[in-house]
Amino acid sequence: MAIHSYVPEDPLEETELPEIVFVGRSNVGKSSLIRAITRGGADVRVGKRPGVTRWPVFHELDGELVLVDLPGFGFMKGVPRRHQERVKDLIVEYLETKDNILFAVHVVDAKALPEIAERWERRGEIPIDREMFQFLNERGLDPIVAANKIDKIKPVRFEEHMDRVVEALGLFPPWRQWLDTVFPVSAKTGEGLVEFLEALQERVRKAGHPEFARFFRTR
Repeated sequence: MAIHSYVPEDPLEETELPEIVFVGRSNVGKSSLIRAITRGGADVRVGKRPGVTRWPVFHELDGELVLVDLPGFGFMKGVPRRHQERVKDLIVEYLETKDNILFAVHVVDAKALPEIAERWERRGEIPIDREMFQFLNERGLDPIVAANKIDKIKPVRFEEHMDRVVEALGLFPPWRQWLDTVFPVSAKTGEGLVEFLEALQERVRKAGHPEFARFFRTR
C-alpha cells in the first residue's frame, strides 16, 4: 500500500477522493492511531509539532482513499486562545461542508475522558467530547469511537471505567451494548487494534466501498 502524507493548501477545497475523518481533542492520540492502522506507513510528523496538529493532514492510500487527521479541538497547551477558536471553527466548517466524508472516527482518551467530562458538568457545561459526538451524529457521519489509551486503565477497573466513558459521551451504560460503536484500543500497545480494524472494514462496506476494506486488513 502506497501512502502519501501531506498538508493540503486548501483543506476545504472539494476533492473527488472519499475521506475518513479522525477527530478528537488534542493529545488523545489521533495521529498515533492512524500510524498504527497503517502499520507505520503514514508520516504523522507532517505539518505538526508533538501533540498538536495545527492544520488538517491528509494520508492518501493508493490514491483512492484519504484518512484525514483533523486538528485537535479544545484546550491546547501553549497555543493562544484565539488560535484555538480558529481551529474549532475550521473543524466545524470542514465537517459541515465536505460531502465526500464516508464516516468519522472520534478518538477519545479513555483514561482521562470521564474525569474531564465531570469537570465540565460541574461547571454546568456540556462536555466537549459529548458535544462533538452528538454533532457527528447530527451530521450523519456515523461515528466510530476509538477509546484510545486503554493501556493506562487498570484491568480490575476496566468495565466500570468504560461504563463511565460511554456516559461521558451521552450514551447509557453498560458500555458493552455499544460494541458496534465504541472500540477500546491502545495505539501504543496494539490492544484492541484487530477489533478496530474490523470495524473500519465493516464501515467502508456499509458506506458502499467494499474495495477499501483491504486497507484495514488485520494481518
